[in-house]
Amino acid sequence: MKKYRIGVDVGGTNVKLALVDLNGKIVYSNTTPTRADLGYEHSIANIQNAIEELMKETNTNKDTVEAIGFGFPGQIDYTAGIVRLLTNMPGWVEIPLAKIMEDKFKIPTKLDNDVRVATLGELKYGAGKGCNNLVCITVGTGIGSGLVINGKLVRGAKNAAGEIGHIKMTMGDGPICGCGDYGCLEAYASGPSIVAEAKEYIKGGKSSKFKELATEELSPYIVAQAAIQGDAVAKRIYAKMGEIIGLGLTSVINLLNPERVIIGGGVADAGDILFNPIKETIAKRAMPIQANSVEIVPAQLGNTAGVIGASLLIES
Repeated sequence: MKKYRIGVDVGGTNVKLALVDLNGKIVYSNTTPTRADLGYEHSIANIQNAIEELMKETNTNKDTVEAIGFGFPGQIDYTAGIVRLLTNMPGWVEIPLAKIMEDKFKIPTKLDNDVRVATLGELKYGAGKGCNNLVCITVGTGIGSGLVINGKLVRGAKNAAGEIGHIKMTMGDGPICGCGDYGCLEAYASGPSIVAEAKEYIKGGKSSKFKELATEELSPYIVAQAAIQGDAVAKRIYAKMGEIIGLGLTSVINLLNPERVIIGGGVADAGDILFNPIKETIAKRAMPIQANSVEIVPAQLGNTAGVIGASLLIES
């Protein structure tokens, strides 16, 4: 009897679900609205309905699905199977989701933070294949990361390891971060920082291509497109972001000596205009042995990293 797992990637707007075989191949996928505004009970009911629909469509049941895995954007207690806190989804506080799902489906269920889940996917089937020591970061609204040491995902004493976005870049000043502190890496270099820099230039009357491109709300994508088309201001913004991210990663590379740093997330889609300054900064600033033994590579699994990684939680 062929065995499968279900991977669930919970976002603020949509929940992605997939039936994944034991070789990491997605057999079937669907999505359902999160509707976080209607409360966590509504969202859970939606997810349960979507899982039932998936199992019906694929003719699977508790005998053929050996596990369900969830990735969430927030603080997750992997060991206890509890959603501790989802900052952008009100009401998701101390929710024993693994038990709720196991009671409903009678299938073992595991949960983890979404970036750690994506890291698992990249480690087994993506850009981290064959690695024993790696760092996987996502650069989007914030900067999240997953760490793998000696082939194992690092979770830390309270399942909170990997907060690279909150590495302190200054002694006593700097921009205020969403965490409430100042001088954090993600306060300097993330999607909102790129947009803020671009707006400053526009406000200052500087002629720049992203003004022409920004028919809708200004976004990191629009600034990246302007940079790719040769706009000097947009290029400089991405060069600066790359230098800052490279500097933050230098500390991590010096500390952990990984073989590979995998970079994903919406901002990383900019490609070489971001990756080149990251690589140059690391080559200049990291200690020689660490700098020479690390590769900086883009993530490979894209939007499927979450569901594929979640399906692997039962093994981790």
